[in-house]
Amino acid sequence: MYEWAEFRHFKYLLTILESRGFRPAAERLFTAQSNLSSHAKQFQDAASVRLYDKLKDGRIRPTDTGVAFTFIARDVLKTRMEAIEALVAIERGDITAVRFGCSPLVDHALFNDFCKMHKEFLPNCEIRPERSDTTQLIEDVITGVIDAAIVTLPIENAELRVEDLRRDRLVVCLRKDHPLAMKGSLLPMDLHSNLRIVYHPQSHPRAHARLLELLEDVGVKVENYSRASHPMEMQTLVRDGYGFALVREGIVLDSTLTTRPIAGVDWTVDSAVIYHHQRHPKSIPILIREFKRKLTKDGDKNTAVPRKRSSSTTPDQPIQLKLLP
Repeated sequence: MYEWAEFRHFKYLLTILESRGFRPAAERLFTAQSNLSSHAKQFQDAASVRLYDKLKDGRIRPTDTGVAFTFIARDVLKTRMEAIEALVAIERGDITAVRFGCSPLVDHALFNDFCKMHKEFLPNCEIRPERSDTTQLIEDVITGVIDAAIVTLPIENAELRVEDLRRDRLVVCLRKDHPLAMKGSLLPMDLHSNLRIVYHPQSHPRAHARLLELLEDVGVKVENYSRASHPMEMQTLVRDGYGFALVREGIVLDSTLTTRPIAGVDWTVDSAVIYHHQRHPKSIPILIREFKRKLTKDGDKNTAVPRKRSSSTTPDQPIQLKLLP
């Protein structure tokens, strides 16, 4: 339908819009202004769009559509570059094995699907999966021990690319025979003296600190608690009567346990894939893009949406906890 659209259209128009004029764009691209004008007109006429207005001094001003075009064009050109780099690396035999990590708090099915898609992409490439806590996985990706990892947020590291994958609601795990299990949802006050099991703080210190902050925001202070290094260990402690735990909604539960949402809050657990900005197999960006597209296509209601990185959250927005299973 849009066979007329070529990569050079995106490159030329992006440079024109970024340079705010044809002359500086032509100088950057080492081509004639007439060539740029011709391609710009061809694209806009064929697509029935107007990307800029011409000013009296010869400069241009992007329209709203033009502003959006700059973001789209950068992504299109980046995708092209990544695709070619991946093909060249595959042809040279640079990608014969990949090492992927997964935090115990991540849905194992999500990790399995991620590995499966890479196997479909490169059938002869060996996949070496690893399990470790988030802190260790971050270090391993930075040092190049592993190529990519699916972990839980928050993560802030300038050396890493972080791509959101999925968001799950955080719920309370308790015994079925506990009196509070009769309620359809629990109030924050129900967690007082009952929430006594948490994931080990050293496995993801930032997430643990954020958890305590959010609990304090609703009047729940957790001081004495048992620590677990794996979601199954948390369930075992709950089953044995040592208190409640916070878990990812949808997690497979022991037959003696159940979960309940917390009324008045909408805390979520965010799963993301991380990889090094520079040192990564060239197949990784392609894999992540296709994997996210598949999650959306399959209608996964928990698929993560683009997230504004901000330190503030308005009262009517869900609070993203980004930490537990």
